[in-house]
Amino acid sequence: MSSDISYTTEEIAKMLKISKLTVYDLIKKGELPSYRVGKQMRIDASDFEAYKQRAKGVKTAPQTVPASAADHSPTHYAAPAVNGMRPIVITGQDISLDILVKYMEKGISGIRPLREYVGSLDSLISMYRGESDIVSTHLLDGDTGEYNIPYIRKLLVGSSYMVVNLLSRNAGLYVQKGNPQGLESWSDLSRPGLRFMNREKGSGARVLLDEQLRLHGIKPQTLAGYELEQTNHIGVAAKVASGEADVGVGIEKAAAIVGQVDFIPLIEERYDLVMLKTADNMAWIQSLLNILRSDDFRKELQAIAGYDLSRTGEILYET
Repeated sequence: MSSDISYTTEEIAKMLKISKLTVYDLIKKGELPSYRVGKQMRIDASDFEAYKQRAKGVKTAPQTVPASAADHSPTHYAAPAVNGMRPIVITGQDISLDILVKYMEKGISGIRPLREYVGSLDSLISMYRGESDIVSTHLLDGDTGEYNIPYIRKLLVGSSYMVVNLLSRNAGLYVQKGNPQGLESWSDLSRPGLRFMNREKGSGARVLLDEQLRLHGIKPQTLAGYELEQTNHIGVAAKVASGEADVGVGIEKAAAIVGQVDFIPLIEERYDLVMLKTADNMAWIQSLLNILRSDDFRKELQAIAGYDLSRTGEILYET
């Protein structure tokens, strides 16, 4: 096999018929050696073939895997360092995370941040499984009106963790230019004939919608297009802008990026980071807090419209 052939994490996931998070899990465990080309992780074909042979029971060079990885209970372990750099998986889709990764690469030695574009609920589940190190989440609990912590407490039972605010931002409805339907509130989603564009299950926007439908006594099946899904805010806003849908749920920034669509703000959502307080993680958590609280980081986020940074870097909850 040619030594210059390599694969992306997406290609590995497709070939093995597993999720990208599972591929990152294999990288964290040291079972799939990887390296970075720009923002993209690559796995050499020879290393991929060696992994497959080991999975089939064929003896290859020994791999060091933490004993806890064989346990079926939630496992949280330190990933083996590759070239002296420990992979740190960060989940979420907001552009602020890309900026954060840049500062982490410059300001925290011994780590290699890896971005995984996963929705809020799936991100927390990945942390429960030991597949991610820093989770971003914006999940509304409709009964309490509180963001994130009710979900975190339920999913990370028995874990020691820290919840830190990254930013707050407006969420609401994308509507066609000029708002021809006159939509102003969540209750307006009950109007017959509206064409809706949804987000995927596990995303914060999907949870926000489902909670609002529940609170306003609207059955999802009455919303035409509820089953139609886009994997990001921009995708939803673009469908509304093109006229393929009348309304969708998302954040204000995506409307500004897409253009030709109006935004109706209905709630300020809190976008938080969750980190497990393991012995290995504590080595970089304080450095991360310092970055979040730094003037340089905040100034760069302030240049992006729609962010409230009044609580950025504040520890909201910890166990």
